[in-house]
Amino acid sequence: MASRKRGVETPSPGDSFQTPGKRASVYRTQNSDVSQWGIEETCHYLRGEGLGEHETAFTDHKIIGAVLRDLKKDDLEKMGIKPVGDQLRILHSLRKLGQIEEGPQTNKVFNDPIHGHVELHPLLVKVIDTPQFQRLRNIKQLGGTYFVFPGASHNRFEHSIGVGFLAGQLVKALNEKQPELLITRRDILCVQIAGLCHDLGHGPFSHMFDAKFIPKARPDISWKHEKASLDMFDHLVEKNNLKPQMEQHGLVLPEDLDFIKELIAGPMDTNVDLQSSQWPYRGRSKDKSFLYEIVANKRNGIDMDKWDYFARDCHNLGIQNNSDYRRYLKFARVCEVDGEKLICTRDKEVGNLYDLFYTRICLHKRAYQHRVCTVIETMINEAFLKADEHFLVEGSGGKMFKLSTAIDDMEAYTKLTDSVFEQILHSSNPKLAEARQILQNILQRRLYKYLGQTQAKKPLKVTQDTINKWEAELAKSVPQVGKPSVTLLAKDFVVSVIQMDYGMKQENPIDSMRFYCKTDPTKAIPIRKHQVSKILPENFAEQLIRVYYKKTDGEGLGTAQKHFIQWCINKDFIKPQDGDVIAPELTPLKTSWSDGKEDDGGDDNLDCRRLNQKAVKSLFKDQA
Repeated sequence: MASRKRGVETPSPGDSFQTPGKRASVYRTQNSDVSQWGIEETCHYLRGEGLGEHETAFTDHKIIGAVLRDLKKDDLEKMGIKPVGDQLRILHSLRKLGQIEEGPQTNKVFNDPIHGHVELHPLLVKVIDTPQFQRLRNIKQLGGTYFVFPGASHNRFEHSIGVGFLAGQLVKALNEKQPELLITRRDILCVQIAGLCHDLGHGPFSHMFDAKFIPKARPDISWKHEKASLDMFDHLVEKNNLKPQMEQHGLVLPEDLDFIKELIAGPMDTNVDLQSSQWPYRGRSKDKSFLYEIVANKRNGIDMDKWDYFARDCHNLGIQNNSDYRRYLKFARVCEVDGEKLICTRDKEVGNLYDLFYTRICLHKRAYQHRVCTVIETMINEAFLKADEHFLVEGSGGKMFKLSTAIDDMEAYTKLTDSVFEQILHSSNPKLAEARQILQNILQRRLYKYLGQTQAKKPLKVTQDTINKWEAELAKSVPQVGKPSVTLLAKDFVVSVIQMDYGMKQENPIDSMRFYCKTDPTKAIPIRKHQVSKILPENFAEQLIRVYYKKTDGEGLGTAQKHFIQWCINKDFIKPQDGDVIAPELTPLKTSWSDGKEDDGGDDNLDCRRLNQKAVKSLFKDQA
């Protein structure tokens, strides 16, 4: 195995063609560029593989190096090669053409705290050693979470290297187990590069930038970091003149560049229907469909990106990781389902996959969407919005760009990292005074006050207009009992809506996964939730509504808490956990809150509500 990875010396005449590794080295000395082979070199390869009896068929049909890798069983049939055994031997030998080593090369070793010593191909190292990739060293993986969890200091840089490594491990494992998949060295390199570059488009403080800042700063556009990753990848390749080196290492351009970008963000045509029967990808044909599930799995979300960041985030946050990516690599194999090749896993691993998504929910609840993390990112976002017009970075041709417009120019966007926080904080520009003060408040822990968390009876479609309306309603939700003397305004409140799910909104992602049994590893089957356990979740998504108060004065805070409780009553939302503590005089106003049974608002409860209204009037008849 080591000889295949590192390359081997040319064998002596006595041991020629003893092993696959040594055969490969002989053909490398002949001509390492298979696409340039003529009839003589093609026949020489067939003889070396013990397939000399088929030379005539290849010669008669003028099958040379340029088309060798594309041959299928149907093509061999047309060439007159009928025996199935011979067909499989030929296809197996041709598969190795995509893995002929280019010559001695030195892989670089990274010592990663999660995966140990990671070896990466020289072309991957070339990508890593660019300013566009090195930029990821200064973008926190978890954004503002670092202000709450001191261990969360890891960056997008090491995560991207981890995904590139794991993506390579999976595709190589599939190649070893199933040589009939005809995975080539090109395929492996493209998958690894996609894993490395999938997060190139993240902005300062990661998801805060594309989920909070850009939607408010530029509400007229629909922009995600995946799009920026494609733009930054193109910029990285062009700026560092990597195309010649990619071709030197066997990649075919522009086909493989399209393939890499499709692995990162899906089909190039964003309007295509992934559920349609028409194949939506350009980089690889349908017989390589499984490769599109390795870096960013659009089918069920089980991909190397998740396996890496779950392990890495748990390690740095000090949270137990219940999922094991090593078992997934061990049991993954490709099966055909409805004419498409999909990555499946053993039936006994279904519990491990449920653990994977349970870990996802735990990380969101305990860290990513921690109530203090949420408010800190909200404050950073407000500071960035106030600084937007006055914080400029230089882009292409010396043109200056704002924080919100730098995404339109990759030269400018390369300069945007978490360092923006420090640059604003230490700026002497008077126009940045308001933004500077917000950041100073974060560092000195003068944070917006958390009023509580509630939920609607059913998930709501929430837009920015909805949030603005709710903040206005909160200011007007004067309690029915004991009216306060402090007047509150809509701008005093911050409403944050948190969506938590298993990665596919209301759907169970395991329903989109396929499994195989030990008795027949070629047949893929679904495994439904009720076949696994009766204590698995009934729902796979929830929507949380959190409310914060911007001021810190005691009297105003107490009033804001009562406004929040009254607002929950008015909106018929779930009672906040501490509702009885912060506003005991208000919670009896709602029967379902006092008897522990949430009112569904149906007609069956009409009489109960009428009795409740009478009880409330009696309870508070003596109060002004």
